[in-house]
Amino acid sequence: MQRILTDFIIALRNAGVRVSVSESIDAANALSFIGYENRDLLKISLAAALAKTLHEKEIFNTCFDRFFSFDDITNTLSDEFPDSSDGFPAEMSSLTEMLLAGDQSGILTSLMEAARTVELSKMEYFTQKNGFTRRILQHMDLEGLERDIADLAGIDDESIQFRAGALRDARTVLFDQVRNYVDRSYELFTKTARHNVIESYLKNLPLSSIEKRDYYSMHLIIQKMVKRLNDIHSRKKKNFRHGQLDFKKTLRKNITYGGPLFEIAWKTKKIDRPDIVVLCDVSRSVRMVVRFFLLFLYSLNETIVKIRSFIFCNNLIEVSSVFDRHTVEEAVEILQTGEGLDIGLSRTNYGEALCDFKAMYMDTVSAKTTVIILGDGRNNYFEPEIQILRLIHERAKRLIWLNPETRPFWGTGDSEMHHYGTLCDLVRECNTLNHLERIISDIL
Repeated sequence: MQRILTDFIIALRNAGVRVSVSESIDAANALSFIGYENRDLLKISLAAALAKTLHEKEIFNTCFDRFFSFDDITNTLSDEFPDSSDGFPAEMSSLTEMLLAGDQSGILTSLMEAARTVELSKMEYFTQKNGFTRRILQHMDLEGLERDIADLAGIDDESIQFRAGALRDARTVLFDQVRNYVDRSYELFTKTARHNVIESYLKNLPLSSIEKRDYYSMHLIIQKMVKRLNDIHSRKKKNFRHGQLDFKKTLRKNITYGGPLFEIAWKTKKIDRPDIVVLCDVSRSVRMVVRFFLLFLYSLNETIVKIRSFIFCNNLIEVSSVFDRHTVEEAVEILQTGEGLDIGLSRTNYGEALCDFKAMYMDTVSAKTTVIILGDGRNNYFEPEIQILRLIHERAKRLIWLNPETRPFWGTGDSEMHHYGTLCDLVRECNTLNHLERIISDIL
């Protein structure tokens, strides 16, 4: 009884219902009073203990109907067999006897027991379905059924031969029923595992390869990453580093005690929220990485004091106001198309973009500013204006360059990374969500 409830709670959690330990205990206590006899009462009682919100109740109803449904086991298997068992071997396997008798409850009980024994709830991947099906059938004594069919086939009696054929048909039906049961269990128990596999795949997939159908999943993953980073970095602004004694503070605090050191003072390190200026190349080769980078960065509103964002291709403009007027998702969509923005989207010119930044926005950079440039450094052989980047580096707290290209391509062809990279405090390859998370965590 307890194992069935445990498996059902696993199915609920996989479907997205948050079930705590105390709620599991409440459900177990309710189950000890009502049992499994009354399906409607069971559903109401478990729903009261395990489902809290309207959305969770909808998920609960779906899971309950699927978990406690045995429609695929209710087909009568005894219609093929006459009532008389004359001529049958004296000893047959329990599975053969249940099939011959049409004992549906016995077959169901045997199936459930076999599923618990092989720990069907631990199935994670679709490739395991055939293996679990075979193990369940073996536990139900498929070997005994096969032996009985072979024995009946060896008896020289027409009616027995007919029954042996009908038993073979029943075995085929049983195969289908067990396979259907495993398929249904796979849907119940492996949603989280499948989701984790897909999430891991998308985290490591180059952002330039992301298809539009995956945008929603990517946004959900980014939300989870952002929540984790906000939780980590928006705690206390001061981190007490025990083990580093502040000798001067300790002496001052203990003057009143005439010498003995009763109170110890430790050195502290103040952790400020960063002030960030972002320059993003929005040419076709980099556009997709910029989309997710800005989506990621602007979602960290609890952790970052201020962000000023600029985009460039063959000129540079500020787009901070776009994020002020629209949601992050809407703003990113606008930047993707350049609609309504005074920006040229032809040949990328990093030198011209740096000149524009120096002429109009250099006052945004101070000793407290972290400047992040996101681009592949491919300048189409225009003048790179390295001296301007050097000036930004001298004025900023940190200058970070994130390049979506893999390192072997840096400095090849029209790439100026061998010049730009030497002027930066940090240069990183950045073309997946995992790269973005690690880099932004380091920045914070």
